[in-house]
Amino acid sequence: MGKIAASLKHEIEEVIPPTIFFFVTFHVIAITRALMLEEYGITVPSFAAATIGALIVAKVILVVDLLPFVNRYRDKPLIYNVSWKTLIYVLAALLVRYIEHLISFARKHENLLEANRHLLAEVVWPHFWAVQIWVLVLMFVYCAVVELIRLLGAERVRQMFFGVPRQKAA
Repeated sequence: MGKIAASLKHEIEEVIPPTIFFFVTFHVIAITRALMLEEYGITVPSFAAATIGALIVAKVILVVDLLPFVNRYRDKPLIYNVSWKTLIYVLAALLVRYIEHLISFARKHENLLEANRHLLAEVVWPHFWAVQIWVLVLMFVYCAVVELIRLLGAERVRQMFFGVPRQKAA
């Protein structure tokens, strides 16, 4: 039972940083969008979507991190691994987002081919690309921060930001 608890604790500790990062950033985007659309009398119920999106992206990151080729450029300058991981994460998030929408359309249509045709026809492309650009930028920032923390060490980064080292349990 101790191994299961330790494994569960490790998984929770791994999912917290990306979840918090994307929770905050996706909600900032949702608030911005809601404020901009309020001028036109359009209300957007996107806060739940932002929360669910943050959870999905965090899980995608954890799953992708298990792939053996993710840290391909670990020993090169940071920009290599940051750019590589950003590309992989964005493609993985795009694939998950596509599958999520395809499943929704598949419930309404006879088969996957028909569902895919309707999905592509009904996508609001400017909105789609706006979201993808934000995901790309946020993934890049997230990857850059994670790689800096990996290089400098979590304790050193914590001390650089907050000035006081964390107390270790006795």
